[in-house]
Amino acid sequence: MQNVSVIIPTYNRAWVLKEAIDSVLAQDFRDFEIIVVDDGSTDNTLRILESYQEVCIVRQNHRGVSAARNAGIARATGRFIAFLDSDDLWRPGKLSAQVAFFNTHPDTLICQTEEIWIRNGIRINPKRRHKKYSGMIFEHCLELCIVSPSAVMMKRCLFDKIGGFDETLPVCEDYDLWLRIASRFPISLIEDPLVIKRGGHPDQLSRKRSMDRFRIHALKKILESDLLSLRQYRAAKAALKKKCAIYATGCLKRGRMKEANHYMRLSHRLTC
Repeated sequence: MQNVSVIIPTYNRAWVLKEAIDSVLAQDFRDFEIIVVDDGSTDNTLRILESYQEVCIVRQNHRGVSAARNAGIARATGRFIAFLDSDDLWRPGKLSAQVAFFNTHPDTLICQTEEIWIRNGIRINPKRRHKKYSGMIFEHCLELCIVSPSAVMMKRCLFDKIGGFDETLPVCEDYDLWLRIASRFPISLIEDPLVIKRGGHPDQLSRKRSMDRFRIHALKKILESDLLSLRQYRAAKAALKKKCAIYATGCLKRGRMKEANHYMRLSHRLTC
C-alpha cells in the first residue's frame, strides 16, 4: 500500500499532460502511486502515458471528469488521495508539506494549499471573493468554488463518509463535493502556494458551460439532504435564491423565457 495515491484525470490533454506527470515525479516525497485515468482521449495521450513505467493507466470511454476521478479513487491503494488536473502543476514539496500536516494534525481529514494562478501564460492575482479559508468553511463555499482539486489531499476514508463525485454534473462537480464535505468537516489550509493553476485555454471545462446552473443544482441537492445545520440551511437557501434570480435574469436577456420562468419560480418558492 502506498501512502498517497495521486489521481490525474485527463481528456485530450496530451499537450500538457507530460508536464503534470513530471511535476509529481519531481516531488521530494516518494511514497506515492500515480494513477492517470484517460477518459477516452483521441489524441496521443496513450503514447505519452506508455512512456512512463511509474504510471498506472486506467482507460475508459468518455464519461466526464467526475467518472474519471471516481475510477481513479476505486483503483487507489493509498491512505491519502491527492488530485491533479492535467492542465495544472505541483510545485516542489507539495506532497511532503501535506503529509507532514496530516502527521501533526491526525484528526484532519482534508487539507488544501494556496495556489499560483496563471491565465494565458500570465500570472494573475485571485480576486477577493476567491480567498481561501481554513476550518468549518461551508458558508464561504456557497458563492463559488474556493477549494481546488489540484490543491487538496484527503484521507481515503473520507469518501466512505461522503461519497464520490456526482457523475451527472459536467462541471461544478468539485463544488458539489466540497459542499458535502464542508457541511460536516473542517477543511484545513496550508498557506504556501504549492500548486500552479493554469487557465484560459480553449478546452477548459468552465469556459464551455454556465457554472451557476450547475451550482444551483448542487445547492438544491445539499438543501434536500439531511446534512445541514439550521444556520447552514439558511445560508445555502439564501445563496440558492440569489443564484436563481441572477441566472433567471441572464436567461431573460438571452430570450430563454421558459428557462427563465423555471428559475424565477424556484427563487420565489425559496422566499415562502
